[in-house]
Amino acid sequence: MRRKEFAVEEAQEVEAFLKEMSFGFLGTVGEDGWSRVTPLNFAYDGQNFYFHGSLAGEKMKHLAHDPRVSFTVAKEYAIIPSYFTDPNLACPASAFFKSVMVRGRAEKVQDPEEKATALTLFMEKLQPEGGYDPIRADDPQYTGQLKSVALFKIVPEAVSAKFKFGQNMNERKFSGVMDGLQERNLPLDPETIELMKKFCPRHA
Repeated sequence: MRRKEFAVEEAQEVEAFLKEMSFGFLGTVGEDGWSRVTPLNFAYDGQNFYFHGSLAGEKMKHLAHDPRVSFTVAKEYAIIPSYFTDPNLACPASAFFKSVMVRGRAEKVQDPEEKATALTLFMEKLQPEGGYDPIRADDPQYTGQLKSVALFKIVPEAVSAKFKFGQNMNERKFSGVMDGLQERNLPLDPETIELMKKFCPRHA
C-alpha cells in the first residue's frame, strides 16, 4: 500500500518529472509465468511512454505473449541517515525520492509520422545540444531507419506517483534532516532541501 502522505496528484508535477528522466524499468511476463524487468531509455509525450529496441529477444517474446506491462521511473535524491534525527536508533534511516508507476498495454508503433515524432522526443532528451538533421518521415535519409526500428508505446491505464520528502515527519525531525543535509552538502542535498520545503510547506 502506498502511503497517502507521499502520493502526488498534481499532473504537472508528475509530467515535469517524467520529462526530466530518461531511464525506467519495464515489467513483462512470459508464457512460462516468469516476470522480467528490463531497464531502458524512454520518452514521454504527456500521454504515452515510448521505447525502442530489437525485435528479437526475451522482452519482445513477452510482449507478443501478453501486451500488459508495468513501467517504473524513479530518482533517489538523498539517503537520510538515522543520526539526523536520532542518536541511537537505526529505525529513522530513510531515503528521499520521486517515483512514478504505470500500468498499461504496449502497442507496436507502425505509423512513420508517429515514429518520427517519438524518436525526436528521444533525441531532444538524450542529445539536447542538437547536431543532427531533424527526423522527418519524408526525409529519404530517415525512411529506411524509421521502417526498420522497432518502436513501442505504453498506453497507460493507471498511473500513480510517490514523492517522499519528509511529509510524514514532525517538526523536530524535519528540522533535524534539514540541518543534516545543509551540513553534509552532497551534490543533490541543496535540491533535496528545496523539495522538502516545496512538499512540506507547514515545516518550511
